[in-house]
Amino acid sequence: MTGDRVGGRVAFVFPGQGAQWAGMGRELLETDAVFAARMRECAAAMDPLTGWSLLEFVAGQQESLDRVDVVQPVSFAVMVSLAAVWESCGVTPDVVVGHSQGEIAAACVAGALTLADAVRVVVARSRVIAERLAGHGGWYRSRCRRSRSPTWSPGSVTASRSRR
Repeated sequence: MTGDRVGGRVAFVFPGQGAQWAGMGRELLETDAVFAARMRECAAAMDPLTGWSLLEFVAGQQESLDRVDVVQPVSFAVMVSLAAVWESCGVTPDVVVGHSQGEIAAACVAGALTLADAVRVVVARSRVIAERLAGHGGWYRSRCRRSRSPTWSPGSVTASRSRR
């Protein structure tokens, strides 16, 4: 990677679930030493807690990306490993932010959580979501006229609630 920084500040933004795709991280695991090293660190902390191999999953077919208790730990590991790659290239963030599980990655990259602590949080969180929340919600969407809801912009309103 080559280039010059052109003023401004650098932010690392970490997404929540939904940004994943089959094959994510596979090529970097095979070709980038920094990425692979950080993934091995993640695997050392994660594998005993999940009961499956992070490195084997990323290197494999990734059939279980629809399971929150798999996709969230894998996505976390990919995020913090990508951050390590950027930092090894001299790109250091002035700020880190995240949404949902991305908040855990941001806290880890910022140094607010150790890797081991962050892994414990992401694995426990994903397990709770898988066991207690996944598949129990619902969505309702309705069109409304501006005159009936002056605090909302014209268009549609979306609401959700638990089915429990």
